[in-house]
Amino acid sequence: MNINPIILSIPIYFLLIGIELIIQWVTKKKLYRLNDAVTNISCGITQQLSGIFLKVLGVGAYVLVYNYLHIFEIPSTWYWFIVLFIGADFFYYWAHRMSHEINLFWGGHVVHHQSEDYNFSVALRQGSFQIIWTFFFYFPLAIIGFKPVDFVFVSALVTVYQFWIHTETINKMGWFELLFNTPSHHRVHHGRDPKYIDKNHAGVFIIWDKMFGTFQKEEEKPTYGITKPINSWNPVWVNLDHYAQMVKQWPQIKGANNKLKFLFNKPGWLPEELGGYQAPPEVDKTTYAKYNTQTPIRLNAYVLFQYVIALGITALFLFNYSKLDLVYQIGAVLSIMVTVVSAGALLDNKSWGYPIEISRLIIFLAIGVFIAFMFSINWLYFISVAYLILSIVVLPARTKSAELAK
Repeated sequence: MNINPIILSIPIYFLLIGIELIIQWVTKKKLYRLNDAVTNISCGITQQLSGIFLKVLGVGAYVLVYNYLHIFEIPSTWYWFIVLFIGADFFYYWAHRMSHEINLFWGGHVVHHQSEDYNFSVALRQGSFQIIWTFFFYFPLAIIGFKPVDFVFVSALVTVYQFWIHTETINKMGWFELLFNTPSHHRVHHGRDPKYIDKNHAGVFIIWDKMFGTFQKEEEKPTYGITKPINSWNPVWVNLDHYAQMVKQWPQIKGANNKLKFLFNKPGWLPEELGGYQAPPEVDKTTYAKYNTQTPIRLNAYVLFQYVIALGITALFLFNYSKLDLVYQIGAVLSIMVTVVSAGALLDNKSWGYPIEISRLIIFLAIGVFIAFMFSINWLYFISVAYLILSIVVLPARTKSAELAK
């Protein structure tokens, strides 16, 4: 059972994204924007890459609790598998709910809600720091006696289930919605309208929201995103922005008691002298516009070209990283991270985007040539040089908007 359903499902994820793109083309309904979709997937990439080094929290801590505190030894049978699945989903509900209701925890989860679109790519948009604030919610399962390998597999299935509910192409589903989480239920969860905020936290079974008072049915179409839009395509910055805002506010908050409340109360909480709780504002749908940047078609094509290569390398790495030494793991992770950050900078029209991208291409050429020399891989010389030449040919000249952007 040493398989990860999340990693194995990657081809299915992109197949479904492809189907959704076909639906967009046929119906002429705008479901995807390149800049948003690329950022969503980049966040998924950064989360998977950082997870390689943070798995000591998600898995290691569970193993530790199980080894020293488990009461029973639950067998790996199909009926206990079902019990574990329900239990994992129950504790997911509480981990997810607290990620919305505790300001410090929200910083790890907010990334998933930043997109102002709603499609399958949003399911891949995950926060790199979320595991820091959620791993301990599952300890009761370890104490009861569910084996770590079974827990890892089942919790991954709970995650995989949630991919398909990130779409506007599926309407309400009748009786199925009485028990299970569906696209309609989860669209509510991604809405920034006050009536939809902090509702429908379920993973698989919507009954948890109905039992604990957080259920809201879908009525008018939600406005997606967060109350203070991130306005960036940088997958690293979107993980840091909430904490950067907290650091700015921290000196203004006086007293240890208020500082603790700022950390552990709902997002938007402030002491009375700073205005008190900042309730989510109503969305003025007559003036609301999604964050967007205008980039030339050729630049979009270039980013897409580099991104397809990065996705292939990322998938190859995720399937094989356990065979590599730590130094090579770190090198591969940094290379992929630089690529997705550079793509975001180009789509954001940042002035530093072009210098970073040119530097990245030259460094990648040097790495390719070095590896080819060290391991006598003759074909890698030609691949590295061809990659650099093709990239330079495809990369358009720097636009005026890019030169003026901050």
